[in-house]
Amino acid sequence: MSHSHIQMPAALYAAYNEASTKQFHPRGTVRCSGDPMYRSQLARDLGCLLDVDPSVVGWLCLPIEIKAEFGPHVPDFMVDYEDGVRMFMDAAEEEGSPDITEAAAIAGIHHRFVDRAWIEAGFRLQNARDLLRYANYRTPLNDRVRALAVVDEAGSPTVGEILGVFREVQPMTGIAWMILHRYLSVDLDEAPIGPETVLRRFQR
Repeated sequence: MSHSHIQMPAALYAAYNEASTKQFHPRGTVRCSGDPMYRSQLARDLGCLLDVDPSVVGWLCLPIEIKAEFGPHVPDFMVDYEDGVRMFMDAAEEEGSPDITEAAAIAGIHHRFVDRAWIEAGFRLQNARDLLRYANYRTPLNDRVRALAVVDEAGSPTVGEILGVFREVQPMTGIAWMILHRYLSVDLDEAPIGPETVLRRFQR
């Protein structure tokens, strides 16, 4: 889906205009299928979580207008899941507006608000941000094959035990890219990623 509409609805145009003047870190994404555009740091943080959610196939920023009673609303994201569900999402400080969710339901689309408490819970967001700093790098085939061979042989080595296999790219750059691109998986909720973090083959 492209953002280059010939006659863009006013609310979408306003949302793009607002988002295009802002920049939030980290800049890289792996599953955003259009231009990454965010109206707030909270929305950017939710985008980080979408990138490391194994059930997400892809997501798009500022996708459509939802016609609500008080006027049109542009959600932060459209998210496609592996099970075929398409969900429209907004990052919200607290609960969000039930009017918008109701308007979406009337239009036949799924919508939910994701609040700050959920987005910032535990270590997942910190780990996602750390990993996404490396989204625009790539782990070369040599290093990738060596790393996967070590994981297969060891079963579930730690990050510290696998650092030595990377020769063409910095070890954490290589590991982060392989986690983001679903070659390897780690527990993102347990603790900040460190030398003792256990690596496994990503299971589909």
